[in-house]
Amino acid sequence: MPNSTPTVLSVTELTRRIKGKLEDGFPSVWVEGEISNFAAATSGHCYFTLKDANAALSVVMFRNAAGKLTFKLGDGHSVLAFGQVTVYEKRGQYQLIATQLLPKGLGALQLAFEQLKQKLAKEGLFDADRKKPLPALPRRIGIVTSPSGAAIRDFLNIIGRRFPNLRIIIHPVRVQGQGAAEEIAAAIDEFNALNLVDVVIVTRGGGSIEDLWAFNEEIVARAIARSRLPTISAVGHEIDFTIADFVADLRAPTPSAAAELVVRAKDELLAGLAQQQKRLDKDLRYRLTEARRRLAACVLRHPREMVRQYQQQADDLAHRLQRAAAMTLQERRARITAIRLATPETLLQRTRHRLVQAQTRLELLSPKATLQRGYSITRREDGRIIKSIASVKKDDTIRTLLADGEFESRVTS
Repeated sequence: MPNSTPTVLSVTELTRRIKGKLEDGFPSVWVEGEISNFAAATSGHCYFTLKDANAALSVVMFRNAAGKLTFKLGDGHSVLAFGQVTVYEKRGQYQLIATQLLPKGLGALQLAFEQLKQKLAKEGLFDADRKKPLPALPRRIGIVTSPSGAAIRDFLNIIGRRFPNLRIIIHPVRVQGQGAAEEIAAAIDEFNALNLVDVVIVTRGGGSIEDLWAFNEEIVARAIARSRLPTISAVGHEIDFTIADFVADLRAPTPSAAAELVVRAKDELLAGLAQQQKRLDKDLRYRLTEARRRLAACVLRHPREMVRQYQQQADDLAHRLQRAAAMTLQERRARITAIRLATPETLLQRTRHRLVQAQTRLELLSPKATLQRGYSITRREDGRIIKSIASVKKDDTIRTLLADGEFESRVTS
């Protein structure tokens, strides 16, 4: 066998050959697995491991691809990853550079919807106590929608029938596609800044979840939440729900329903005003009748008769006063007579009886009687009675008085 010199490769050369073979053999591939060890770098790149029951694969997703995801990545998510197999030369480790990720099972848009819904709900953006009431009769209505859509035509037709002289300001925006969410949010902010309307309606017609997705974007939800003007969300059909519906002060199932909710029909309003006017007229007539009756009672009575009535009342009061004074005088005379007729022994017995009664009352009110019932009195060293625990502190000397004596103690806690 002839002698031959073996080929010796450096680690770098071997690694690059392996890398080339892998990249040529797997230019692009779909891989299914579960995410673990997920980490998002400050650079925007994402690093994680795809695993199944028997193997694991390192995956990197660079910032430009990660920024296009519509859902949030996390450990435990089952996904389909598309990308190229390569080798990270520094570690000699093969990996997948992912350019697309799709959630397995739940759709990507639906997953993104649920994640954002949970996030905003935790922040309280859906709470009922932050909802603003709608004006009873808005003078100007702001509409954020596409001026060419069917939604605005239906809305204007209904408003025209219900209240034809109402002022409506339309802020034209795109309602689907790239950049639509930013335009919708900016329109809501502009209505608030200009203060031209009393209520804002965000609306568009029906469509697929992709068509309605602009109203599920966080930027739109934040704009609705910070709006100081009452907002109505009327997106899609009755079965469609968007994030905007949950954040808005009122959700209308359709654009047409929004028109019916925001203003009452003019005929209904006029009928209500007429009913209120009838009630007001009835009340005023009753008050006027009562006032006339009282006035007539005063006018028909002659002034001389009124003076006689007051004189009679004065005589009656004087008679009652004389009777009260006479009764008091009779009582005093009776007491004096009883004292004169009483013997010294009788007077002494009455005096002793009153003395015993006074003594009994004093004993009942005496502190000693209270102590004999099981109570005690505690004083500080300076003699002041302790009425609150705040009056003493640790190591103070206190004295406690009981019915049969007193003792001294020290505060330990």
